[in-house]
Amino acid sequence: MVNPNEWLEFGQKFHGHKCPAMPNGLRVAAAAMNKLGVERTGDSALHAILDLGENHCATCFADGVQVITGCTLGKGNISKSHKGKWALTLIDKKTNRAVRVTPKAEAMLANKKTEFFTEYREKGVPPTQVPDAVVEPLVQMVMQAPDEKMMIVSEVFEYIWVEPAHTFNSFVCEECGEMTVMEYGRVKGDKKVCMDCAAK
Repeated sequence: MVNPNEWLEFGQKFHGHKCPAMPNGLRVAAAAMNKLGVERTGDSALHAILDLGENHCATCFADGVQVITGCTLGKGNISKSHKGKWALTLIDKKTNRAVRVTPKAEAMLANKKTEFFTEYREKGVPPTQVPDAVVEPLVQMVMQAPDEKMMIVSEVFEYIWVEPAHTFNSFVCEECGEMTVMEYGRVKGDKKVCMDCAAK
């Protein structure tokens, strides 16, 4: 069983500040992994789909998911659906099985009524400047609440993941000299160039 509490300290170091959203990502991802019976991936055996969008509160949720699952931007096994929700669909690509986990709306609404949000974050105070005495109880509440109060975990369902082709092809742009992946290259006159140089 994956224990999210074992990842909290590392998650906060990775994330850079204390907040309730990153721990929420830890909790949700751990629940998904435990439901599927999988361990953290060091390659791309798992794929995480987050329903997060851009520029809204609590996108810190994604860092908790990355930390505990091993699904990372660098490995390319995490993606966003841009639906503006905090759901996670975790796919075990080896077995074509998946689970969807969502934080309960009631729990998230309760978080938004706390001093952390009303007196600091909603007033534009950066999370690194929120007093520890304000944020730490909220973090502990997220980490210690029973699963049934925090999230909804679906039954396991079939999900056939189609792996995008992985390329090793690249070239040196003939104008700026930067390495460029072949599929993103452009032709400008008689030169092979990157997208930036093609747009000049």
